Amino acid sequence: MAAVVNAAFAIETFLEGQRTDQAGIAEMMKKGDFLLAKDPSGRSVACVYVETSGERGYFGMLAVDPSEQSKGLGRVMVEAAEDYCRRRGCKFMEISVLSLRTELLPFYRKFGYLESGRQEFHSSRRLSYGLECHCIMMSKLL
Repeated sequence: MAAVVNAAFAIETFLEGQRTDQAGIAEMMKKGDFLLAKDPSGRSVACVYVETSGERGYFGMLAVDPSEQSKGLGRVMVEAAEDYCRRRGCKFMEISVLSLRTELLPFYRKFGYLESGRQEFHSSRRLSYGLECHCIMMSKLL
């Protein structure tokens, strides 16, 4: 999974280093789960992290292998994350989008997500000099 995530997030050139590694994935799996999509040959091509807390679900780290992008896998993974949380009793779904990834806001709006707040950006990866970044919270009713 780390390879798929790092390939998909390589576009984030404003942050130094790779998005994650196996240890980071293992740490996240202590609190939530990863949903994984494989192609017919068994190769991992997409994943998404999901976490639930009462009536609230969260998904993040949506990643589609660059060679498989623009084929609808992002939609499949968002819907899978929502279904996962719905089956666990969630009534709301939340995501966090980095303000520097402006192309993601219209992408998630297509799925019914609306901006619901802002949070400070915290990362172990260093942000490129001179850039400012915050998290835009988005949510929707399931």
